[in-house]
Amino acid sequence: MQKLIIALGGNAFIQKGQAGTAEEQFANIRKPVASIAELSKLFRIVITHGNGPQSGALLLQQEACDEVPKMPLSIIGAQTQGQMGYMIESTLDEELMRLGISDDKLFLTVLTYTSVKKDDP
Repeated sequence: MQKLIIALGGNAFIQKGQAGTAEEQFANIRKPVASIAELSKLFRIVITHGNGPQSGALLLQQEACDEVPKMPLSIIGAQTQGQMGYMIESTLDEELMRLGISDDKLFLTVLTYTSVKKDDP
């Protein structure tokens, strides 16, 4: 079976004018995931995604609170990668079950290591 690489932008999760709630992000990701589920009949799929809007939102959340220590941007990136991977995996699992596609499809969320330098333009 051939591989297919699919790239989803961070904006696939949050549409213009939305607050970016978990409910909105799950609703938004259902449409591309439905297509991905169909494609999984023909391909082994690798999904990559951006996380700019989510990282920005998490950064703003932590800036608004002085009661807990702030995390560096590299950790915020990892947190949002995990969040989005979870959203993709759980939505894809639901869609595959809905379509009656075998449960032998395996999912794996992989976080990427990001090095952020303060002096990087």
